Amino acid sequence: MTEATATGPMIRAAEVNKFFGDLHVLKDINFEVPRGQVVVVLGPSGSGKSTLCRALNRLEPINSGTIEVDGKQLPKEGKGLAALRADVGMVFQQFNLFAHKTIMDNVMLAPMKVRKLKKTDAYNTAMQLLDRVGIANQAEKYPAQLSGGQQQRAAIARALAMRPKIMMFDEPTSALDPEMVQEVLDVMTDLAKEGMTMFVVTHEMGFARRAAHRVMFMSDGEIVEDTTPDDFFTNPKSDRAKDFLSKILTH
Repeated sequence: MTEATATGPMIRAAEVNKFFGDLHVLKDINFEVPRGQVVVVLGPSGSGKSTLCRALNRLEPINSGTIEVDGKQLPKEGKGLAALRADVGMVFQQFNLFAHKTIMDNVMLAPMKVRKLKKTDAYNTAMQLLDRVGIANQAEKYPAQLSGGQQQRAAIARALAMRPKIMMFDEPTSALDPEMVQEVLDVMTDLAKEGMTMFVVTHEMGFARRAAHRVMFMSDGEIVEDTTPDDFFTNPKSDRAKDFLSKILTH
């Protein structure tokens, strides 16, 4: 990695547009995420949050504009894209674990295949990460034997096993039962404290307030506000944000 990329932003999006047919889902999106920053993206359903998250590692191709990760423009396909995706950890709403593999095997697989880690090194790394997310005692079980919260923590460990430069979370708690949400948010909060660059699409306002450096509020495919959590929650500037908060913050 050159000095130039080492000091620049970890993510840069410029004039990004995305259409689904006639529907304009991302409209002239511009932002930068410095390394070590935790950005939480909030907004009503259908505002483009998940599409933006998926566009950042080209799970969703864009129609125009540029996206850079760690100083490199997103390749369209091929080895370059695979290498870049290896640097971007992604945690989805559904856990996407391999049902026929143990939790340990799920976490070891990509580091061995993509990073060419030796089996013993992959095992040791996986064990450390499963311990870190609090499920080392579940290592030899299969996903179906774990609770939703445990499966999502396994998915986080699996993403971390690739030693990513960025962690992206797309609604990581929305498929969980309410009592399991906090155990996943606790793992994410610890990651944030350790200085991981994070891009988090979520409805969890408490996490946004506690762990984010910055809140981006999206509505109708646009970034309407981009500010500190304190400013966003206590002094939203736009009517769309005020309306959103009035519906969400009922207590």
